[in-house]
Amino acid sequence: MRADAEKDLRYGENTMAEIIFEVQEDVIDGGLVAHALGAGIHTEGDTLDDLKANIRDALECHFDEAEMPRMVRLHSVRDEVMAV
Repeated sequence: MRADAEKDLRYGENTMAEIIFEVQEDVIDGGLVAHALGAGIHTEGDTLDDLKANIRDALECHFDEAEMPRMVRLHSVRDEVMAV
């Protein structure tokens, strides 16, 4: 059996193993914003804990239980400007 087929049997055919969120600081309003790569999911939070809770809520709204990703990866992006 192919490794992909075994994976499909474990997680279901339509299940994503992982979803990645790009996390950035909201320089205008403060807090954090997150955008899922490859899915139309966007959310925000005042703190990292708030953001994580809002990501869980957004995933539950976006996916059925059978399609729910098994892992969420947060990719933090931080731009800094430095005077020289």
